Amino acid sequence: MKSNNSNFDDNTIEKSKKVVISYLENNYENIEKVEFKKEHSSPMGSLVLEGKVNEKAYFNIGINNDFTIGSIGEGDGFPDLKDECREKTCDY
Repeated sequence: MKSNNSNFDDNTIEKSKKVVISYLENNYENIEKVEFKKEHSSPMGSLVLEGKVNEKAYFNIGINNDFTIGSIGEGDGFPDLKDECREKTCDY
């Protein structure tokens, strides 16, 4: 079944959400809560998830076809990267 907001099926969206949560928790300081607001397709066709962390800082994250993080946009107040994840993305 496809979501009304994207060209991706529910299983792909759910797997992508788990990847995003893991990425955020492993790469950023003090991630306490991740909420998803909507999903859509980017102009290039990849899945983009939008939401907020810790009930205050908004984000949008592009997911590659292989379920890796392609891009991230961070809103005001977004948590800082962990020191060990600044030079190289930490595993997620």
